Parts: sequence; C-alpha cells; structure tokens
Amino acid sequence: MHDYVIVGGGSAGCVLANRLSRDPHVNVLLVEAGRDDAVREIGIPAAFSQLFKTDVDWDHHTDAEPVLHDREIYWPAGKVLGGGSSINAMVYIRGNAADYDGWEASGLQGWGYRDVLPYFRRSEHNARGADTYHGTGGPLTVSDLRDRHPLSDAFHASALAVGLSANPDFNGATQDGVGFYQATVRRGRRSGTARTFLRPAARRRNLTVHTRTSVHRVLVERGRAVGVLAEQHGRTVEFRALREVILTAGTIGSPRLLLLSGIGPADELAALGIDVHADNPRVGHNLQDHLTIGAGWEVRGMRTLESARRPVEVLRYLGARRGPLASHVVEAGGFTGPAGGPPDLQLHAAPVLWDNHGLTPPPCPGFTIGVSLLTPRSRGTITLRSADPTIRPAIAPRYGTEPRDLALLVDGLELAVEIGTSRPLQRHFGGLYGLASTDRPALERWTRARAESIFHPVGTCAMGDVVDETLRVNGVEGLRVCDAAVMPTIPRGNTNAPTVMIAEKAADLIHG
Repeated sequence: MHDYVIVGGGSAGCVLANRLSRDPHVNVLLVEAGRDDAVREIGIPAAFSQLFKTDVDWDHHTDAEPVLHDREIYWPAGKVLGGGSSINAMVYIRGNAADYDGWEASGLQGWGYRDVLPYFRRSEHNARGADTYHGTGGPLTVSDLRDRHPLSDAFHASALAVGLSANPDFNGATQDGVGFYQATVRRGRRSGTARTFLRPAARRRNLTVHTRTSVHRVLVERGRAVGVLAEQHGRTVEFRALREVILTAGTIGSPRLLLLSGIGPADELAALGIDVHADNPRVGHNLQDHLTIGAGWEVRGMRTLESARRPVEVLRYLGARRGPLASHVVEAGGFTGPAGGPPDLQLHAAPVLWDNHGLTPPPCPGFTIGVSLLTPRSRGTITLRSADPTIRPAIAPRYGTEPRDLALLVDGLELAVEIGTSRPLQRHFGGLYGLASTDRPALERWTRARAESIFHPVGTCAMGDVVDETLRVNGVEGLRVCDAAVMPTIPRGNTNAPTVMIAEKAADLIHG
C-alpha cells in the first residue's frame, strides 16, 4: 500500500516523485511503462533523433490528416524514465506571459504568470545566474551551447537584416526577437528529469520505482480512485493508493487511462462496454499541437552537423564533451508576430539538413530554418478504438481545419525563405533543398505535403473541463492529472519547461 501512486515516469512524474517523497512520512510509488534511461544516446545532445522509433519511443502515429494530404503524422513520445525530456531536443522555453495570464483570465485562479514564475525559477539552475526571471540551485540545469556553429551566428545576422530584433533571453522580460536557445544540457550532456529529479530521490526508502509496468486502468470504488490495475512481467497486479492516484502519463496516455477507467463521454464508453464512473464529454478533446514546416539549403565550403559522427568528433566529445555531438541541433531561432502583441510563430535554425525527423542521414552539408505555428485554433481528439488496454488510441489532431492556421504557417515559411536568402547566410549557401519555387502557391503546396508535428501535444484533460484548477479530476475523488494534458491552451514555445512547472506547482497543491 502506498500513499501516492504516480502513473507515468515522464517529465511530470519524475518531478512529482522527487517533490512528494521529500516528505518522509509518505510512501510514493512511481510506475512507468517503459525502461530506465541508461541508454548511451540519451546523454548525447545531438543524438536525440537516433532514439526515435526505438524501444524508448512510443512511436505514435495520427490518423490520416485531410489537410495534409491524408498523411499519418509521426508523434514520438518517451517510453522511458524522463519521458519527453529523455528524447527531446532539450530547448528550454517557458512560453509567453500572456499564455498564463490567459489561463487566469479564463477563471483558473493561481495560474497567472506571476503565480507560475516562481515554479519555473524553483526547478531551474541557470548557468547565467539568478535574476528576476531565472533561478539557480534547482535540479534542472539550463545552459548556453558550448560550441555554437558559425552558421547559427549567420542566421542571427540574417534575421536582423530582414528586420527582426535581437533578444538575448526568450524566457526573460520579452519573448519577441531572435537569438540563441538555452537548453537543458549540463557540461555537454542532457539534463533530463530522470537524471536531475528522479536519480537524486531514488535512494529514499519511501520512494519505489517500477519500470516496464503498464497501467491498464484506475480502480474506482464508490466514486473514489483507490489504486490502479497494471501488468508487470506478464502478471496482473494491483497497486493501492491511500491518498491519491496521480496520472502523469502525458497528453495521450492520461486521457486514455481516464477513458479506460470509465471517466469520459458516457455514450462512447458504454458503446465499448466500459462501466461509467463519471460522465465527462471533454475527456480526450481540446487536443492542440504545434505544426512545423521548414526550408533547407545546401552549404558550401564548411562542414555542418552532418560531421558529428566522424571519428575525430566522437573522440572530441568523449574527451571533452564538446563539438557537434554536444550541440542540441536547434541552436538559434526566435519568435515573431503582430506588432504590439505576443508572437504567433517560432523559428528554429539548425546547421544541418533536417529531413524525416533526423532519421535520414543528411546527403550533404546543409542548413534548415523551420517555423512553427504557436497559436493553433484547430482542435483534435484522443479517443479509444477498443476497451482493450493494449490497443492504441486514435489520435486526430485535425491540423489546419481552421484555414487561418495554414495561412499563418505559410507566412512563416515565407519569412524563413527571406532570412535564408539574406546575405549573411546566402553567401554560404548553394541552392534550396527540395523546393523548386518560393512563390506562395508553391510554399503552400510544400506545407501541405511536408508539414509535421514538432511534438508538443497538450490539452486533452484541460483545466476547467476535465480537471479543476487544483488538477483534481471532476467527478472522482482521490484522482488528479498533472502533466501537459491539463493545459487549457498551448503555450507559445516548447512544452517541456511548462510541464515541469505544472508538476512543481502540483506538488504544492497536493501537499496543501
């Protein structure tokens, strides 16, 4: 018997396991479907794409997306301790203050920017030092890149040349402008939540961690969550919770578990033969993600990150944790949007030809400028295909079903091409890679044919719909969701830092 059963050892689960087990009077169990994070490539920043479609990746795919030529879009997700923080590109972005103030304005008291900033600061050890916006002494190291590629500096100069402003800190006073991304990297190694939050807590006697243990459903008795039913080493087991069951299984996993447990749209659950414990038609709805599209150029006269696997660079990394393998790939970028308002587009610049999620080796030295839509209006769903917990759910993001979304993304691609053809970069470039024309109809066709997820799904157990502002599931006692699924709207930027923040705040909410 445990006081708290945490389901999902991803970013939020690792944070909560650490923070809750600091109280020696409670007993905490963390259950993870995947394996531990003792995988060599996890620690090497530039190797993150080598983790895709391996045993540490859930390897999800969406249903066919009509606006994107009926393509099934690949969604990696960490099936490993640390979750997304073990397989992502490590870029540390919190979002915009307007995101959290918008949550508060919708009625979610305690979630405004002034409320959440202390939790961002608490988790952070920023290599630049502490100030109004940043913390030191926290578990999560946030640092600048040790060896920046010269083309990243050329991107910065080109972006300034086309009229964007410089911004040395996207997580500071303002988000607009271009600069260089900080990342969750410490001395050339990934600083994920398994390493920074979970490992220091693992020696505590009141914390138990089970890996390779798949939770099938939450046990609900008389309206209260009392534990979970799981499969471990081929056996069915129960883990009981005296105080709370806490779902940290992510934007796909958390709604899926609620639905399998009889919490969701009553008619849909009944049709699958699932007993209904709480009728909530919003479980699995409100799905949002950042769609991205990029343009690439061949590079003349210098090596790019395609050289990272050369023996000399491998030795350089092993000896000093420097060189291309220490790069988190997306070295530079920025944010832009309407004058006087928060941004709606994010730029990602990488000194490598990035194709097929980095799974295809670059054919030559190259450079990619990607753009992501930060403020999608389109909404999708996560739904069950079956009551069988081993059957994967249906993922339907419905990208671009609001026409404005695709139009803004094409605007961003036009900007990316403009930056790439500005002199500081253009003097290093050969031709565009794959794009035959840069007129708007051609860019729209390219976007429909090539746009992909940048792996930031959120929103399927949203505060105000599925959980309350303390993250308790409506209609069931003793049950919370504490991960990216609770975000009512998607933040402007990468979503790992906001997920860590939510777990930090959740620990205080749970402690009361």
